[in-house]
Amino acid sequence: MKDLQELIEFLKQYQVAEFDLDRGDLKIRLKFQQQSSQTSVPALSHVVTSAPATVPVVTLPAAAAAPAPAADPDAGLHIVKSPIVGTFYGSPSPGAASFVSPGDHVEKGQVVCIVEAMKLMNEIEADASGEIVKCLVTNGQAIEFGQPLFSIRLG
Repeated sequence: MKDLQELIEFLKQYQVAEFDLDRGDLKIRLKFQQQSSQTSVPALSHVVTSAPATVPVVTLPAAAAAPAPAADPDAGLHIVKSPIVGTFYGSPSPGAASFVSPGDHVEKGQVVCIVEAMKLMNEIEADASGEIVKCLVTNGQAIEFGQPLFSIRLG
């Protein structure tokens, strides 16, 4: 997954519009949409991975999300997003206590969950210190790159 993230950053840096990789059972297609501003970075629109018999399509969110409405009660909260595609797990093993729960105080770098990707368990760390307000996904849920996982009240 780290190699894939580095590839994506490289392609963004050089503003490559499309990229295809076909290696045995692994097929990856990256397609970037050019934005109107010359200074903006292209947004990653699709990553397609396939096994021999199936072709699941995962749509990734745009790099620049629309601002939240002013009436939103969660406005001003920091959002911890998934750095990879995979399956969300809130605890280190089935039946174990969750890494964090709403109301818990977390420090930057503290493990808040695990995302399983390609049979590897990846510890996801808080990228800010504060109080966990809400877990935005459920245990065992498939998640996308950039998907919000937790909201944190900074402090």
